[in-house]
Amino acid sequence: MSAKDWAEKDYYKVLGVSKDAKPEEIKKAFRKIALDNHPDSHPGDHAAEARFKEASEANDVLSNPKKRKEYDQARSLFGAAGKFGFPRGGAQPNVNVEDFIRTASNGDGFGDLFGNLFGSTGGRRTTTRAARRGADVEGETTISFDDAISGTTVTMDMVSQAPCQACRGTGAKAGTVPRVCSTCQGSGMHATSAGGVFEMTEPCPDCHGRGMVVEDPCQVCHGSGRAKSTKSMQIRIPAGVEDGQRIRIKGKGSPGENGGQAGDLYVKVAVRPHEIFGRDGNNLTIDVPVTFAEAVLGAEVEVPTLTGSPVRLRIPAGTPNGRTFRVRGRGVPRSDGSKGDVLATVEIAIPNTLDDNARHALERFRDAVRQPNPRPWEVK
Repeated sequence: MSAKDWAEKDYYKVLGVSKDAKPEEIKKAFRKIALDNHPDSHPGDHAAEARFKEASEANDVLSNPKKRKEYDQARSLFGAAGKFGFPRGGAQPNVNVEDFIRTASNGDGFGDLFGNLFGSTGGRRTTTRAARRGADVEGETTISFDDAISGTTVTMDMVSQAPCQACRGTGAKAGTVPRVCSTCQGSGMHATSAGGVFEMTEPCPDCHGRGMVVEDPCQVCHGSGRAKSTKSMQIRIPAGVEDGQRIRIKGKGSPGENGGQAGDLYVKVAVRPHEIFGRDGNNLTIDVPVTFAEAVLGAEVEVPTLTGSPVRLRIPAGTPNGRTFRVRGRGVPRSDGSKGDVLATVEIAIPNTLDDNARHALERFRDAVRQPNPRPWEVK
C-alpha cells in the first residue's frame, strides 16, 4: 500500500469510535469486531478475515499512545492541506502526496514519523496470517472378507481437532480477545537471516504461527483455539481392499486454520478371514478335497465361488495331491474393472479307517498296480 493510502486510512472509522475515544472504548470496539470476524470462527470467509485484519491494524495503532499521537499528527498535517492540496490559495497546483512524503523524508523528520508508525521503509506492515493445513486423522475399521472383495460403505465416528466452541476459535477466555503478536505483526511468520543476502521464513516462535498472542487463555482449549470434535462419517471402502491396507480420504481430517485446507483421513482396514477362501493378490484361493479314487480315475467336482453359482472343475485321471487348477475371472476385482482368478488346489482325502473288505480291495489294487518306489533315494 502507498503512503497516500496510509494517510487516507481512518482507523477511528474502522473501529467505529470517535477521535476522542478513550482507550477502554477502543479496546471494547476492537474486541467486538475481533469476536465477530476471527478467521478461526469463519474459515474460508475472506471478507471476515479482511475486517479482522483491518481492525487489528487499527487497534495496534490506536491502543498505543505514542503511535496514536503520531498517527493523529500525520492526519492533521494532511488534513490541513485539504484533500492533498494547498489550502485557501487556489493558484497553486495540487501536490502529489507521494512526492511530498518522499521529499519530507529527506530532511524535515516527517519520514521518521511514518517510519516509526508503519515500519522503517514507510510501507504497510504485513498482517496477513499464514494459512495452516489441518492435521491428518487416523482411524480403523474391520470388515468381512466378502465386503473387502466387493466394496462397502462403513460408518465411523471420527475424533479430530476443530475450532473451540467455547472461545469461537480465538483461544482467549470469554470476554477477552487475543492481541496481535508484536514479533511478527500478526503475520504468523518470522524472517531469519541465513547468511549473505538470503532470508528464511519460518513460523513465529512467539505466537507459533497463529499471528495472535493469548494472554488470558480459554479454560476449555487452554489457549490453543482448537478442541476435540466427534462426528460420524460415511466412508466408502473400495472393492479389492486388502487386510492391513491404509486408505486415504482427502480433505476429511481436521479443519485448517486461517483458510488453510483440511487434513486427510487415513483408514486402516482389517479384513476378517473367510471360512473357505483365502487370497493371493487379486486371486482367490481354495482347497478342494477329492477322494483317492477321484484323483486316480478322474472326476468332475463342484467348486464354490464367492459370488455367483459354483463352477464344474474337471479333475483329470492321475491328478497328484497339491495340483492347482485355475478358474478364470472369478476372483478379486482389479482397478481396471477386470477380475482375478480362483486358484483351486487338490487335496486328496485319505480315509481314517478301513473295514476288512476295503483293506483287502486296497491290497489287491497295490499288487495289481505294482507301482515302483516313488521315493528317489535309497536307504542303505
